[in-house]
Amino acid sequence: MTPESHAPTSTDDDLRPGPPPGCPAHGLGPGGLHRLHEAEDLGALYEQLREQHGPVAPVLLHDDVPMWIVLGHAENLHMVRSPSQYCRDSRIWTPLREGLVKPDHPLMPHIAWQPIASHAEGDEHKRLRGAVMGAISTIDFRSLRRYINRSTQVIVNRFCEAGEAELVSQFTEHLPMAVMCEILGMPDEYNDRLVEAARDALKGTETAIASHSYVMEALSRLTALRRAQPEEDLASYLITHPARLSDDEVREHLRLVLFAAYEATTNLLSNVLLTVLIDPRFRAQLNGGQMTVPEAVEQSLWNEPPFSTVFAYFAKQETELGGQRIRRGDGLLFAPLPANVDPRVRPDLKASMQGNRSHLAFGGGPHECPGQDIGRSIADVGVDALLMRLPDVELDCDEEELRWTASIASRHLVELPVQFAPKPPQDVQEVPNHKPVAAQRSDWQIGTAQPQAAAPAAAQPQPAAAQPQPVAAQPQPVAVQPQPVPVPGQSAVAEPVRRKGVWQRFLSWWRGY
Repeated sequence: MTPESHAPTSTDDDLRPGPPPGCPAHGLGPGGLHRLHEAEDLGALYEQLREQHGPVAPVLLHDDVPMWIVLGHAENLHMVRSPSQYCRDSRIWTPLREGLVKPDHPLMPHIAWQPIASHAEGDEHKRLRGAVMGAISTIDFRSLRRYINRSTQVIVNRFCEAGEAELVSQFTEHLPMAVMCEILGMPDEYNDRLVEAARDALKGTETAIASHSYVMEALSRLTALRRAQPEEDLASYLITHPARLSDDEVREHLRLVLFAAYEATTNLLSNVLLTVLIDPRFRAQLNGGQMTVPEAVEQSLWNEPPFSTVFAYFAKQETELGGQRIRRGDGLLFAPLPANVDPRVRPDLKASMQGNRSHLAFGGGPHECPGQDIGRSIADVGVDALLMRLPDVELDCDEEELRWTASIASRHLVELPVQFAPKPPQDVQEVPNHKPVAAQRSDWQIGTAQPQAAAPAAAQPQPAAAQPQPVAAQPQPVAVQPQPVPVPGQSAVAEPVRRKGVWQRFLSWWRGY
């Protein structure tokens, strides 16, 4: 896309020189176009662009590189579902071909073409994505949910006795990495250093290259090991897939799966937990059963998708989108955040979106996120298990004190300090719970007076015969089926064991235990 392609939307005022830094109008570039990377509030800017230009708006990236941003829900869907008109191959991008995008451009790591499924087309796309989808299809999600539960228990055990925690650095950044290392086949690689390296590489700091190299070395070791000795993990299935991926292709797709799933799920976990902590109505619905954790996750995907925008799609031919003339070689940003709040789809942003999965948090079309069910499982089980362990968890700061790191691509919560009553560690194999199971009553039935415990009895030693006998030691001929009244002749009959109802059994199955 060239600056001239924005001419139909410009005015004489747009041609005036841009304001100097520090001016209230700072953030405007040539032609009066907004620089996305200079916006302090991208959400507000998106709405301003929607009002000015409609569902597709012209903007500028770093170095005043022109780009379209697609704001409308229907327009985003049309773009990602029309591979004959739009692709993800940046080699046809006009600014890149004309030298406007330098090799050191800040967004080149996101936009530069790579031989991976998310950038490929046609038969090559089918081959590479087929291998990824085939490997993911071998995941046993019931076993995965059990592993997520155990990992949550291990992580919560690290801070549950302290009565306070910082959930981003201590939980939401750790759980996805622990689970992804297990899925990929390198559980021994999971540690604090790998988590820090992944976060650093994604932030693009001065040490990002070294951190990226650290992660790639781990993936290279995994690829070589599984090439020699395949096992039951995603790396092995990628290697043994009929698509016959090379070591480089295997390593690059492992990197793609690891980074995309890690960043998206970390943001999703943080967003769901934050909403639970700051929105009393949301938490009340969750605690009262009007909303399940999976429904809460979907609501969060509507309100705060893990990725605000995705770089990028490119026009393969001259076309029209959202009332704008799109030229061959123009670049377009797929934008889930503004699309999910499109007034044509959500006229009332406060309305619940329960049961509606038409959000664009995971994209769509040929390049739809293949690992979205993994992310959903981590969020569903992780949030549920955490809240079961720490039911009284509360935000330990004012909401206004929360800080975010924002970029065009995503918004990441920096810290989420919480407090709660200290809890003892739990066996990782146990069902998450927040209180000990009450002692079973052996001599009381509904409708009779509840026996009163004698105060001195606890202080004086009792003979063995006087101690209450375990329920298991008494004959219980009627324990299999519930009885409305005690059996005649028996003075002490334990309450019958009642089988869980259909809904309770389903919840236990869904939560992975």
